[in-house]
Amino acid sequence: MKRVHVAAAVIRGTDGKILIARRADKQHQGGLWEFPGGKVEAHETVEAALARELKEELGIAVVAARPLIKIQHDYPDKHVLLDVWEVSSFTGQPHGAEGQPLAWVSNRELASYEFPAANQPIVAAARLPGEYLITPDALETPKLLQGMQKAIAGGIKLIQLRAPNGYDPKYRDVAVDAVGLCAGKAQLMLKGPLEWLGDFPAAGWHLTSEQLRKYASKGRPFPEERWLAASCHNAEELSLAEQMGVDFVTLSPVQRTQTHPDAQPLGWDKARELIEGFSRPVYLLGGVGPTERQQAWENGAQGVAGIRAFWPDN
Repeated sequence: MKRVHVAAAVIRGTDGKILIARRADKQHQGGLWEFPGGKVEAHETVEAALARELKEELGIAVVAARPLIKIQHDYPDKHVLLDVWEVSSFTGQPHGAEGQPLAWVSNRELASYEFPAANQPIVAAARLPGEYLITPDALETPKLLQGMQKAIAGGIKLIQLRAPNGYDPKYRDVAVDAVGLCAGKAQLMLKGPLEWLGDFPAAGWHLTSEQLRKYASKGRPFPEERWLAASCHNAEELSLAEQMGVDFVTLSPVQRTQTHPDAQPLGWDKARELIEGFSRPVYLLGGVGPTERQQAWENGAQGVAGIRAFWPDN
């Protein structure tokens, strides 16, 4: 079965809300919500197809857009490649030029709309930021919490509370404070044994690659409204992450790092190749920071993750 190449847009308004459209009942996956776009014709680039489709469907002209995520999905009756771009600037007033209902929704509201199965990773990518802060180790609790507070004030929206020394009871105490600190301002990702999951319902969970290998066959350990991530280093671990139904991953190390000087870096070409075969948002980690975010986007990643590069005291 031939794969249908579709260009789709996550269109963001100046208030940060995202534009979605409802599919006509007679269409494939009719009645569900979608990100506007359409089929890429044989002679077209993705950007040209996106510009044409958004003009036809919504009456807008794209001013600024960047790649967000690529997804291959196989329905029983159709195979699709969704080439998704984030449109951050446009001219014109969006309207359902083909009679389709439209809605502007916040990141939080987006998760409660019903989309085709192929769109679920797009919903995750649309809701996730371009930067993922991982807290440093060896910091006293007050300094750690102070740094997190500063990072949140500086615009960081996604934070992993790192657990470098296994599963120390002290980590749980810090996690309680971190949950309170992030409430309503940033998404906190915790690490630790899955037995702790019930104690921190507001937090997402970031699995180690060891946990991924151990639990992937059992599937997702909690419902979809809670974020699940995993640390990956190769194609096998990415495949396990997909099997487990994670929302996003970190892929590392891209470049040589001070913390893991002996780890063989993937390099940008290998990272891009691994991302192309994976249909979930990917944060690149290891020797990267805010200055590499654009390069990460160009290589198909959601963005960059890091410790030193994002920690406010550096």
